[in-house]
Amino acid sequence: MTTTAEPAVTGGNSDGDSHSMSMAMGFFSATNTQLYSDKWIPSSAGAYAGTCIFLIVLAILFRGSFTLKTHLDHKWMESALKRRYVVVADKTPVAEHVASDANSMTGILTTNGVEEHVKVVQAPGKHIQPWRFGVDLPRAALMTVIAAIGYLLMLAVMTYNIGYFISVLGGTLIGELAFGRFNQASMAM
Repeated sequence: MTTTAEPAVTGGNSDGDSHSMSMAMGFFSATNTQLYSDKWIPSSAGAYAGTCIFLIVLAILFRGSFTLKTHLDHKWMESALKRRYVVVADKTPVAEHVASDANSMTGILTTNGVEEHVKVVQAPGKHIQPWRFGVDLPRAALMTVIAAIGYLLMLAVMTYNIGYFISVLGGTLIGELAFGRFNQASMAM
């Protein structure tokens, strides 16, 4: 004797009406798969193709947003490094601090036959930038947008519709081909 269990979820309310919803346990191909809401159910092959194109564009934007974040992070870091050399009233300049530093060593540096007396100092280890409204708020907003796009793509893949899945992968591929090289700026060549 064999019994089969149908993967269904049932629910109801106090009015007595109930509904049944099946969840796919593997990939399938259907042109009328709901995406994100009851209002977004493609009713034709053209609407399905439009939905797939939307997912491709969304995945490209997802990859592009990482490139934008990398670009902005570098811009903000350059701006922070330039701010380090602003002289502030009543503060000891870095050059004077190095000259009076007991931990620094002196040495002679010879280049092309010219000798120079130098102070050897060690750069500070990892330095965390101070919180800045003009940097941290846009960074947090951009990361929120990136997370939202990522979750929307995840929900599309979780429908198990093969067309949606391939669209997300295709958009990721195109986005990486278009923007991937710009994310390597921090890597040494």
